[in-house]
Amino acid sequence: MSMSSVPLELSIEALQQGYRRGSFTPEDVVRAIVDRANRDLEMHIWILPPSVERIAPYLERLQELDPADCPLWGIPFAIKDNIEVAGWPVTAACPDFAYTPEAHASVVERLIAAGAIPVGKTNLDQFATGLVGTRSPYGDTHNALRHELISGGSSSGSAVAVARGQAAFALGTDTAGSGRVPAALNRLIGYKPAVGAWPSRGVVPACRSIDCVTVFTRSVADAEAVDQAARGWDQGDPFSRDRPLKRSASPDAWLLPKEPPAFYGPFAEAYEQAWQETRQRIQSLGVKIREVDTELLLEAAALLYEGPLVAERWADLGSFVERHPGATLPVTEAILRSGTRTEFDASSLFRAQHRLQTIKHLTAELLRGSVLVLPTCGGTWTREQVATDPIATNRSMGQFTNHCNLLDLSAIAVPSVDAAERLPFGITLFTLAEEEANLVPAANLFLRQQEFITVAVCGLHMRGLALEPQMTGLGAFFLEEAATAESYELYKLPTSPAKPGLVRTVEGGSSIAVELWQIPAASFGTFTASIPAPLGIGKIELRDGRLVSGFVCEAFAVQGAVNITSFGGWRAAVQS
Repeated sequence: MSMSSVPLELSIEALQQGYRRGSFTPEDVVRAIVDRANRDLEMHIWILPPSVERIAPYLERLQELDPADCPLWGIPFAIKDNIEVAGWPVTAACPDFAYTPEAHASVVERLIAAGAIPVGKTNLDQFATGLVGTRSPYGDTHNALRHELISGGSSSGSAVAVARGQAAFALGTDTAGSGRVPAALNRLIGYKPAVGAWPSRGVVPACRSIDCVTVFTRSVADAEAVDQAARGWDQGDPFSRDRPLKRSASPDAWLLPKEPPAFYGPFAEAYEQAWQETRQRIQSLGVKIREVDTELLLEAAALLYEGPLVAERWADLGSFVERHPGATLPVTEAILRSGTRTEFDASSLFRAQHRLQTIKHLTAELLRGSVLVLPTCGGTWTREQVATDPIATNRSMGQFTNHCNLLDLSAIAVPSVDAAERLPFGITLFTLAEEEANLVPAANLFLRQQEFITVAVCGLHMRGLALEPQMTGLGAFFLEEAATAESYELYKLPTSPAKPGLVRTVEGGSSIAVELWQIPAASFGTFTASIPAPLGIGKIELRDGRLVSGFVCEAFAVQGAVNITSFGGWRAAVQS
């Protein structure tokens, strides 16, 4: 058992598989997370970072739980720092606001009851007011893939923690898109249930009537697992609603915007091309497609910040701002105080609510039985660019997201193609709240179109061996057993633990047993970067003539190593 066996990209399935096989323990996983958090300190992911001492009581509690009865046993998760964990400070990214709760938020309590391990509190746009991830006195959270870019907000740290292998899933919150935008910018799944379906008791409110607790994961299946533990009415939460999922079904139609979406920022052209490729992918699914007018959604989105509905933010936080002058960031306070404008009187609020109800009614007719597809973001910027124009950039980030909770829709953000190198482009699928279960089959259908790369493995990454969780943790799956052409030699390298070295020979050689795995193209870079010298990825010729990517070893490294070619493969050699 070793920290080195802990998958680079954590998932519920990969961790459970590793626990069952004894590849590592929850303690190993936590130590690996702490190391990774320390490695990424300058990315400003955490406000209360993972600590072995702080997490220890939750690890000890696992001994009292039966994994068979706890579907999330030993699964580490991160919590946005506007959600309460008993005994851990809550700041909402405002140091003067800090307090220490005595009880868990309802959702946290349910996840811990299912065996999950809280590991720390993540950074956010202050008071969950923002979609960019740069509005925090604890530092602007860096994008997981390209550090010069924004991470998205307000649940910035939660998304990046998952993307950087520091949690298997992470809780965020979503009022205007905070559980979806960071997912898109960091190539993750962002699942937002219907309003009230997960209780919000123990969450610092932004707009209390439409706030949702959300989750970031690497797979739809992981989001489903968290939903099963978190969903349900909470008697102590006046905004909680009993919204069990109905039986899922494939949507009757996929709705796409009739007018080309507007894209913005320095990557606008690349995003536009990615949207066109995504449309083509959807058209290749063989589903019924309808083009629809989305102007009503844009109108609803504008109501959230440009009309009197923004006063709900001031209703909850205004008294704190007034009592603590200078405690909030200037951009945060400017947005909160916009709810006090004199024209936002009671009659204007009722007019906005009446118009919103009309839009909600029309949207229900439009979406019934269908899934609506929109870009999650219309672009992105560098962190420096956002700093020069924080209001306009943030406003643009919400153009495809702000309508969702106001119209009581459910949503799942999923990755699509990359717009450029390490620049993911994502889409969001929307359904009516009563049809939320249909999001899963729709998302899975779309994601099955994802490109995969076939990789030959010949050692510790094979099924049942120590590093298999690294494969499944990347979303890879076993394809078939195979063998190389008869021109290879296999060596046992003097490393700890011992590893195989596969070398192609000019003369002689034998056929060596390998396994073929399919790895998502989006994860291939992470996979290759994790391989230590003298090993690497090259082209391997198979016995049937195919050329595939696979593990190879530099020839100099086998000097003095044990030649185990006669065994025909690593598994046979280690079992002899």
